[in-house]
Amino acid sequence: MSTLARASGETTPVVSDWFGQPRGLTILFLTEMWMQFSFFGMRAILVYYMTKSLLFPQGQASLVYGGYAAAVYFTPIFGGVISDRLIGRRNAVVAGGLLMAAGHFMLVFPGLFFPALAAIALGNGLFLPSLSSQIRGLYAQDDPRFASAYNIYYVGINLGAFLAPFVCGTLGEVFGWHWGFAAAGVGMIVGLVTYLAGARYLAPETRPEARAREHVWDKSHRRRFLLLIGVMAVVIVFRGAYEQNGNTIALWTDSGVDRHVTGGWSIPLTWFQSLNPLVIFLGTPVLVARWTRLGKRGREPSSVRKMVVGAAITAGAYVLIALVCSALAPQHVRASWLWLMLFFVAFTIGELYILPVGLGLFGRLAPRGLEATAIAVWFFAGFAGNLLAGGMGTLWSRLTPGAFFGVVAVVAALSALLLIPFIVPTTCVEKSAQG
Repeated sequence: MSTLARASGETTPVVSDWFGQPRGLTILFLTEMWMQFSFFGMRAILVYYMTKSLLFPQGQASLVYGGYAAAVYFTPIFGGVISDRLIGRRNAVVAGGLLMAAGHFMLVFPGLFFPALAAIALGNGLFLPSLSSQIRGLYAQDDPRFASAYNIYYVGINLGAFLAPFVCGTLGEVFGWHWGFAAAGVGMIVGLVTYLAGARYLAPETRPEARAREHVWDKSHRRRFLLLIGVMAVVIVFRGAYEQNGNTIALWTDSGVDRHVTGGWSIPLTWFQSLNPLVIFLGTPVLVARWTRLGKRGREPSSVRKMVVGAAITAGAYVLIALVCSALAPQHVRASWLWLMLFFVAFTIGELYILPVGLGLFGRLAPRGLEATAIAVWFFAGFAGNLLAGGMGTLWSRLTPGAFFGVVAVVAALSALLLIPFIVPTTCVEKSAQG
């Protein structure tokens, strides 16, 4: 038997767990999975839809993509405050999910392209911080399972991302882009139904006004928040490199990668975007088991130290394709799809060391009563990082692929260096929070 921890410190017994974790984590996992299915399904075909159907120039398409992706991560700042202070997390999840579903269905109609993107971004602002901030309430203060909860949740994010290109991407490429967008909308509806059906397994929600009374700022809270803001600022730099995954990496896959396999069959463009979540499925259990073993011996790296390693590995992944592009440029031949696959393996290992770890760091150190707001601060890095990534994407048409990916590698390496000064102070704060 496990317990659900209320914000006040009280606990509510749960009859049994699912898969060794509170039942509510499975509900949040599945809800997030379907939400990400819709999000990544739409994202998998967005650049291709703009350049091949709406006939946007590449530079304009990159700016629109970057601006939309930035808005997706900016709106949670307001959504988190609205959730914490006004309407509550469950209402925010439902309202945000309905808005996102409407936006995906609106994309079926070309004339509603920009209003549809706005609806998805606004809905995401309510949905994203309000859902993930409910994880903390599923565990008692001393529950050791909480340490791996966000890594497990991150697998749910990527299960949806894995399925999306196969379903939405294939429908879009083969039958028409509007079919891919419609499938994304259906996925969002399924996620909402899952959330509502499993609501009884989630932690009882404290009324927003009660959370406001519970929260008291003190010196330790201010120190935590300042450190989190500092880490978030560096992650913005990392995101500038990371978010090329759905932008210029997709363009390079189309123009610079030989996707031919055998018998005249070529791998569909959007399928490559499933490599990232596939490696996450395979790599997460290995990393969690390794960190658990190290933790038992008191040798597990701190969160920020892991994040430094992740940024460095991501830089190495971009160095790899920069070298491949530079080596093949004089021969005027495309790179084998095997190089792209190797890139995604290294890129994703780096991601596992930084993105779920950072999300967990913000979840653990969030002040009581401001969980959704603190999670929204983490996602703000995605907002500014996507703006940076969109701006960097405009260089794609001006530089050679090898030079462009070399610049991206430098940006990722810079983020690793900037994170190093945060290792010691953040580790101290984490230890004091556990105590």
